[in-house]
Amino acid sequence: MARKTSTFVATDGRDAGKRFLITEMSAARSEEWAARALFAAMQGGVEVPDDILAAGFAGVAALGIQALTKISFDTAKPLFDEMMSCVEYEFEPGRAGGTRSLIEDDIEEVATRLKLRKAVLDLHLDGFIGAAPSTQASGVASQAAA
Repeated sequence: MARKTSTFVATDGRDAGKRFLITEMSAARSEEWAARALFAAMQGGVEVPDDILAAGFAGVAALGIQALTKISFDTAKPLFDEMMSCVEYEFEPGRAGGTRSLIEDDIEEVATRLKLRKAVLDLHLDGFIGAAPSTQASGVASQAAA
């Protein structure tokens, strides 16, 4: 079965109309990303219950994206960079070969980058939110958009 994908179309500013294809990380890569994010949060002083640790990306959602603000930028940057590795610029919608890896000039608005990060999380959390061990999970996605 193929990995999940979603298309994000920017609606604001200089990026309005630009299309981006987001592709789900492999299970192994997403598990590793979530573990690194959770361990970084713990090193930043965030208390992480055992059931959250076992939940991977859903655990990150249940814990809250805001918990990641407690970690240093140097620790967070590789996590943010890896999130953006799921995003490709879509120059020919729906056509094979109609995407390419992002280059720095593809995104001209900070708001677009933030919305793309939220879209990456949403794609990975789809189907996990109901399994998250905390009822906070459904509110986290909306917090990340703020």
